[in-house]
Amino acid sequence: GIKLELDRFDELSRRTPHICNMIPSGSYDMSDLNHAGGIQAVLKELSPLLSLDALTVTGKTVRENIKAAEIHDRSVIRPLTDPVHKEGGIAILRGNLAPEGAVVKTAAVSPKMLVHEGPARVFDSEQEAMKAILGEEIEEGEVIVIRYEGPKGAPGMPEMLSPTSAIAGMGLSESVALITDGRFSGATRGPCIGHVAPEAAVGGPIAALKDGDIIKIDIPNRTLNVELSEEEIKRRLKEAVIKGPKLKGGYIGRYASLVASAADGAVLRDPAGV
Repeated sequence: GIKLELDRFDELSRRTPHICNMIPSGSYDMSDLNHAGGIQAVLKELSPLLSLDALTVTGKTVRENIKAAEIHDRSVIRPLTDPVHKEGGIAILRGNLAPEGAVVKTAAVSPKMLVHEGPARVFDSEQEAMKAILGEEIEEGEVIVIRYEGPKGAPGMPEMLSPTSAIAGMGLSESVALITDGRFSGATRGPCIGHVAPEAAVGGPIAALKDGDIIKIDIPNRTLNVELSEEEIKRRLKEAVIKGPKLKGGYIGRYASLVASAADGAVLRDPAGV
């Protein structure tokens, strides 16, 4: 197969402008995009960046597929010369909290939260975090940490849409950040960093966090760090009781034993190690 490194997504995002003014990173919805010309029109606008002679599943090349496409509404599909954002919608962050990487949807983050520093509020499940959020226990400036929700720990890497929706609904998306080894959907907005790897269930640094630890997020510089020394992180992990998969029997248990890091696509590894 083709080895697809996580940093490749960051590289592509840095040189591909965000041209669709779509919710939650803009003003329009999918029906508006359809009326504006649809995906083929988007591809036509992006054509200077595409391999137009690549063969597609239609049996035709990209060039042939988009030949007749037209853009009907420039407020929805913006030109490359006047994009919504100069860079694409995602970024890959790294640091002592995510040595293997983490993912954030930059296009949906308020400019004032692109760089943020605050104390951690640590939860070992989505349910614990939701109870605290809905109970109005979260303070402005804090960084919510939801761990043990990764591919192995959950197991299955569930979507953390409920916590992020609750944060936004309570008007905290410009003052509270969230990091998790779980994942997000396209509807997520705000400074929500997912896919933190290695995950907590395999002893990743996120498992060492405690309430009050200062977390530093710098999206423009692609960093995610906690204000702890490497020695302190190692000491805490050595003393920590690492929680294994929440479900261990049947197929899901087999999945948890074989699944790879989110940084490698959370694919199932060959049990023979091949």
